[in-house]
Amino acid sequence: MSDLFSVEGRVAIVTGGLGQLGQEFVKSLADAGARVAVYSRRAVSDADISRLFPGREDKVRVFVASVTDKAALKAATDELCASWGVPHILVNNAGIDSKPDGSAEQNGPFEDYPQKYWDEIIDVNLTGVMLCCQVVGARMAAEGRGSIINVGSMYGMVSPNQALYAYREERDGVPFYKAVSYAASKSGLVNLTRYVATYWAKKNVRCNLVSFGGVKTGSFDKEFIDNFLERVPMGRQAEKGEYNGVIRFLASDASSYMTGSNVVVDGGFTAW
Repeated sequence: MSDLFSVEGRVAIVTGGLGQLGQEFVKSLADAGARVAVYSRRAVSDADISRLFPGREDKVRVFVASVTDKAALKAATDELCASWGVPHILVNNAGIDSKPDGSAEQNGPFEDYPQKYWDEIIDVNLTGVMLCCQVVGARMAAEGRGSIINVGSMYGMVSPNQALYAYREERDGVPFYKAVSYAASKSGLVNLTRYVATYWAKKNVRCNLVSFGGVKTGSFDKEFIDNFLERVPMGRQAEKGEYNGVIRFLASDASSYMTGSNVVVDGGFTAW
């Protein structure tokens, strides 16, 4: 049974692999025997790789490739294929969101939400995934195998509950609204995943979505966390490493008959 979950000797790409969850996915896959290419908007030094991924330096490489730059994605993938071979696994993890401490216009009423923020988030979270699927998925399809894992959110399934943020107006005197663009981008991944899954099904390239809930970061107000946890049946946020298991599952042959699925890992948030 353990062989079903093996990724030993496989080649993986993790976009946004220098971020909080991305680092966890890189470490988990590397520790399981995969070689992992990180696609990042910024270059890092060998010292940075040693600091971020200690003991895994021979299994982790960083390629400078923004998910919004198709030419850069092609160049990085060509270089990766030439050195390690065609990837077996693509984790589309890169994503952005409006910051809780961002400008008032970023977190203001829907009626006044600036299109520039919409465009920026859709460009990374949805268009960026499409471009990565195009570039890397095409190479996988030519090989007749591969697993694409798109990282979504519970807010791709349900709308953000604005009541969670009501305390901000009471505390600061300024209304705060969770912006529309993040939820819209993650919702778009649901059908993008189904499209890619059915398009390449006969090429044995699988594509699945994981919809995650909140993860413990220490960067949110206590009032928000208290409000949020009241709506999570399990009563807590996920630890950073708790999403590794589902990534390993979807990357491995244990999920060989799964494609076009949305795996929800949210502590029960969307069950209510």
